[in-house]
This record gives sequence, structure tokens and C-alpha cells, in this order.
Amino acid sequence: MSTTSAVSAVPVEAGAPSSAADAAKRAARRRTALVWAGRVGLAVFVIGGWQAFTAWGIVDPFFFGQPSGIAKRLIDLFRHGTEFGSFYSNIWTTIQEALAGFALGAVTGVLFGVTLGQSRFLADVLGPYIKMVNAIPRIVLGSIFIVAFGIGVLPKILLAAVLVFFIVFFNAFQGVREVDRNILANAKVLGASQTQITRHVIVPSALTWIIASLHSAFGFAIVGALVGEVLGAQSGLGLVIKTAQNNFDPDGVFATMLVISVIVLGAEWVIGKLEHRLLSWRPPTPTEANSL
Repeated sequence: MSTTSAVSAVPVEAGAPSSAADAAKRAARRRTALVWAGRVGLAVFVIGGWQAFTAWGIVDPFFFGQPSGIAKRLIDLFRHGTEFGSFYSNIWTTIQEALAGFALGAVTGVLFGVTLGQSRFLADVLGPYIKMVNAIPRIVLGSIFIVAFGIGVLPKILLAAVLVFFIVFFNAFQGVREVDRNILANAKVLGASQTQITRHVIVPSALTWIIASLHSAFGFAIVGALVGEVLGAQSGLGLVIKTAQNNFDPDGVFATMLVISVIVLGAEWVIGKLEHRLLSWRPPTPTEANSL
């Protein structure tokens, strides 16, 4: 009795994988186009409605400004500057303060978070004091820094650093606490020192938490710099906003806020690129694979 195969071989077309890849790329491009269309449509709806409501008198432009007036004011700021110098120099002042505060707060936040995350004793000792300092209103800290260090750049850097520190610290601390204990135990069994464990196991494992905190941390660094400039400064975007507000110039306020938004979006893009490079070893999660 002869046996024959009950399953016949089904030929696979050579172009099938390529066709599937092309279809995936087309779907990705289609989704990107839809996302940008939605973004542009929302912006047109909001700005167009704002312009229409102010033109029809439904919204008073004296208090809320007008998109056309904001555009004119923005051009005027870039062309003629402010009473505190060119608009470019004021932008650069705020960026310098925010970058310095961001770097200082991020580095100290990571160091304290990783150290306290590994030492329950230090966490128990310093925990109440960290929570007490975190509970102090930031505007009060800004006033203290202004009184102590004057109206120069240093108080703005310190205030920005404080805002960044707590965001990064709590994320780094939690990231260290979430490291798999089995991996730590295996590293110790293999003879790794505490320094090697921290460098090759703990920090890489907590890096996802740390990078996630940086996305919002730079925005808080900008906020810290602006609050410090509003409290007392010789230049900066916060001072430009404060002056425009005192002069009942809502177009100037919104024009400066627009510049700040562009700066933050640019920083977010850079941090996203940094995240992609630092976490390239990690396979993407399903939510990340489908994210923007």
C-alpha cells in the first residue's frame, strides 16, 4: 500500500513579502498624512475661529488679541526688537537659562534618584526633606533666589533646575526600584561589583523612566526661566511678556508665547532623537510601535 502526501505544497509568490512591505509603507504614509491633515485642520479651525470671533465682536481683541495682530506684532518684534535689546538676544537669554537649568536639574536628579533608589537607608533619611522642598511653591523659591543672587542669570538657572530636578529624580528613583531583582541577583552571583551593576544593569534598566521624564522636564525648565524673568530680570522672554502685559498688549504676549512653544517643540524633537539613539537596543512595545 503506497502512501501519498495529503497536503499539497502551495507555491509562495516571490513578490509577496515585498508587496506586504510596500503595503505597510503605504499605510504608514497614509496615516502620517492623515495625522498632519488633522493637525493643520485643527490649527486652521482654532485660529480661523479666533480671528472671526474677534472681527465680529463676539470676543474682545483688547483682552484676547487677534491672530492677525499677533502675526504683525511678531514680525515687529523680530524686526525692531524690544526696549531690552533685540528679540533674538532675549530669546537666546531664555534658552541659555533653560538649557543650563535643564542640564543641572537632570544630572542631579539622575544622580540622586539612582543613589537613593539603591539605598533604602538614604531614601528613608532624606525622603521627608525632599518632599518638604518639593512642596515649596516655585514662585516662592524664585523670590528667594532673586533676593539671594540678584536679577542676573543664576536665579533663573537655579529655579529651572529645581523644577527639572524633582521630575527626573522621582522617575529615576522609581526606575531603579523597578529593576528586576533576579537580574541583580544573577549579576552579583557572576561576581559583578556594585559599580558594574549600577553601570551595566541598573542605569540601562531605569533609562526608559529617565528619558520619559526628560520629555516634560525641558518644558518645566522653560517655565522656571520665565518665572524667574517675570520676578526680576534685565532681559529674556519672561520680561518681554511682563512688559507687554503691563502695557495691555495681548498681541505681544501671545506672540512671545508662540516663540516659546516653537522652542519647546524643537527641544522635544531633539529629546526624541536622543531617546531613539539611547534606547535603540530595546525592542519597541506595541504602543510605541503604533505611536507617532
